[in-house]
Parts: sequence; structure tokens; C-alpha cells
Amino acid sequence: MKKANLPSKTCACCGRPFSWRKKWARCWDEVRYCSTRCQGQRSPLKHNEQ
Repeated sequence: MKKANLPSKTCACCGRPFSWRKKWARCWDEVRYCSTRCQGQRSPLKHNEQ
């Protein structure tokens, strides 16, 4: 599969687009965040209010 043909999503935390990775092959439908950093922050609005 060529890189240009890979599916992509938008990160739920930072809003940046990210592409499919081989490690996500079995759980691509469940992936919401582009990185562990974004996954740890979850919601930037709630994090900054405290």
C-alpha cells in the first residue's frame, strides 16, 4: 500500500490530521488520538481551566 493511499483521521485533542499506522491495523476504528501525549491530555479545555 502506498503512503498516499493510507486512510487518515483528525486527532480529537489537537485537531491535526494523522495517517494509518501498521500498529493500528486491528483497532483503527477505535483510534482517536495521534499520540500518547494527546491521549494523556484528553481535553485541552478542561486541562487549562484548572
